[in-house]
Amino acid sequence: MELYELVLEMKQLERRLTLYEEKYGILSQDFYDLLMAGKLSRYDDFDETRTDFNRWKGIYETWQRRRTAYSEQIRQSDPADVLRVQPAY
Repeated sequence: MELYELVLEMKQLERRLTLYEEKYGILSQDFYDLLMAGKLSRYDDFDETRTDFNRWKGIYETWQRRRTAYSEQIRQSDPADVLRVQPAY
């Protein structure tokens, strides 16, 4: 995946993450840490939160993988070649 494609996909994922952050009032990183630590298990009995939490977790993990790929590519790239500069006409 090209660098600009990673940026576009990460931004789309971030928009989806924002919806969950606004709904539940917590940032995705904190939600993920709590979920992985088993501190949100009391919500397992509720269908809506269980479904939301599974989707939120998946979106966040996908965002993390894209962020890692982006970081690796940006480190390996020549800074002058990274920018998608369009010629001015």
